[in-house]
Amino acid sequence: MRLKMVYSFGSLALFCTMGLLLTGCASSHATEKPSTKADSDWFRSATNRSTQTIFSPIDLPTANEQRLASGVPGPAYWQQRADYSIDVTLDADDETITGRETITYTNNSPHDLDYLWLNLEQNLFKTDSQGARSVPQGTRFANRSAFEGGYNDLIVTGSQGELPISVYDTLGRIDLPEPLLSGQKMQFDVSWTFQIPKYGADRLAIEEVEQGKVFEIAQWFPNLCVYDDTHGWNTLDYLGQGEFYTNFGDYDVRITVPGNHIVVATGTLQNPEAVLTETQLQRLTEAHSSDETVVIRSADEVGDPATRPEADELLTWQFKAHDVRTFAFSSSDAFIWDAAFLPDSGPDHTGTLVQSAYPKEALPLWEQSTQMLKTAIKGYNQRWFTYPYPSAINVNGKVGGMEYPMIIYCRARKDEHRLYGVTTHEIGHNWFPMVVSNDERRHAWMDEGFNTFINHYSRADWFPDEENSGGRAGARRIASRMVRPNQQPIMTYADRVHPRSLGFLAYAKTAAGLIMLREQILGEERFDAAFRAYIKQWAFKNPQPADFFRSMEDGAGVDLAWFWRGWFMETSTLDQAVTSVTQNEEKGTALVTIFNLGELVMPVVLEVRYADGTRQRKTLPVQIWAYSTKWSTSISTDGKAIASITIDPDKAFPDVDLSNNVWGE
Repeated sequence: MRLKMVYSFGSLALFCTMGLLLTGCASSHATEKPSTKADSDWFRSATNRSTQTIFSPIDLPTANEQRLASGVPGPAYWQQRADYSIDVTLDADDETITGRETITYTNNSPHDLDYLWLNLEQNLFKTDSQGARSVPQGTRFANRSAFEGGYNDLIVTGSQGELPISVYDTLGRIDLPEPLLSGQKMQFDVSWTFQIPKYGADRLAIEEVEQGKVFEIAQWFPNLCVYDDTHGWNTLDYLGQGEFYTNFGDYDVRITVPGNHIVVATGTLQNPEAVLTETQLQRLTEAHSSDETVVIRSADEVGDPATRPEADELLTWQFKAHDVRTFAFSSSDAFIWDAAFLPDSGPDHTGTLVQSAYPKEALPLWEQSTQMLKTAIKGYNQRWFTYPYPSAINVNGKVGGMEYPMIIYCRARKDEHRLYGVTTHEIGHNWFPMVVSNDERRHAWMDEGFNTFINHYSRADWFPDEENSGGRAGARRIASRMVRPNQQPIMTYADRVHPRSLGFLAYAKTAAGLIMLREQILGEERFDAAFRAYIKQWAFKNPQPADFFRSMEDGAGVDLAWFWRGWFMETSTLDQAVTSVTQNEEKGTALVTIFNLGELVMPVVLEVRYADGTRQRKTLPVQIWAYSTKWSTSISTDGKAIASITIDPDKAFPDVDLSNNVWGE
């Protein structure tokens, strides 16, 4: 019935598909328009299909000397910098954090600043926070069990005394006594305390295990919001689902914990002699040159006073990190600790110390963790961009999966596939967004989706003999999700994505699109050259979506407006159909007619199966759909009888209706 309607009303179908009618011609799968509050003007303009076709140029923000039309940072590109010197004490009994920091903020912008904005992410855990009142209980990022937390005793001090701070939920505004001029630096101090959530929106947590407690501490200190050329001050509240957007900077952090704890953190340990025993120092030295995993503190040694230095009740661990977006740490009296070395990685290819810290509950699976982490990093180094940091740490505790510079949290304990999957995903985030930084609250797809894409190829590094069906980014899975009601564009802000839909939208659908772009549209060589160039150009910088689109088009040498619009900006579906085949035995040809029944367009792959069992393939470029929803193509048969013709024989595209993909047997 549907095909007959297309034949009868072909011109109407053409206008509907190409988006040339102002009203009517709605898709059978309703498109939910993005909220005007959620998206910039250029995004709304770019998706105005009432006056444009899917192939029309996208109305991207006007290029300038900060962000060039080629998608690279321009000669006038700038970004702010924030450096931190922090002293923090973990009270393991009371489960509290007490901290004081000195922030050095550099105004690299061409503007004078009258005030500064701070991220106060722990305020999410106040029972009256916006996140606590707007995120459904039971979801991953909710303030579970109505935990009453947030910053206490928050004091900001400048060179002339205390500075007033106005706290608005998870943000704090500091009005300066005099403007911070362009090119100037300023220093100020912030002190605070807070109660650690038992389970903090899957970002930080406390787990009680048999031999003690595992503390995973992240998004824990007040930090400068990003001020950039795109939005000015980036002051979207922290609601839980949208992660973070921060400045690059250097960190010098001193962490005071009970003397029987082991601490792992972002950065390089500066005072190992003060916090480790002679035996542990020897083992750590051995690990720095070992391909195999070296156990620094074994399961049998956990709880043995001899495995900790003779010291007072508290020990202070010092870490330094260069050019990172943030700082996280984990501390426990129950940690087993092991490490190995990955050469030709890290800063200037000097190598990376790869480590794991976990309680005995994670055994025996976590004995493989360090080698899994090494394997994942090595694969990403070879395919995309060399890991730039001297350390990488996998921590097992209560947090399901989360990433910070040089340190990741993974909860999996029973299943090898699950542990490697979470490990390679979380460490992959050190490419996106820890190096290629993006605004995760507005554009979660630029880190979660890119990362899920590179994870797709990492699986074979650990499981080389297993077939890769695409997992969560497989075309068939994506197709089944694309026909569900209440679809949203990938470009939707993270905190405005429907609950429990972020995994599909920002992770799976984005990754599936990039896999198609690489394997079906551009080809691996062309895609890889462009994607590597994008990573290199934007390493340690802050790209926006338009920069990515432009960079990929410039590097690949192709107009992809139809792809960005159809896949990222809209919620259209793909439905290709083969409707008729007419053979001319005298000429040895066949005329094949196909239709594009959905609003999304993709290239067409046809597989011809002949009566004698032989097969032939023909690929048609996406541009055929610029003229019509119907296309006929001639195939040379050499006089052989056609048994069947199949569209997309490998099921590489997310076609929502496979019933019309085959003609013949």
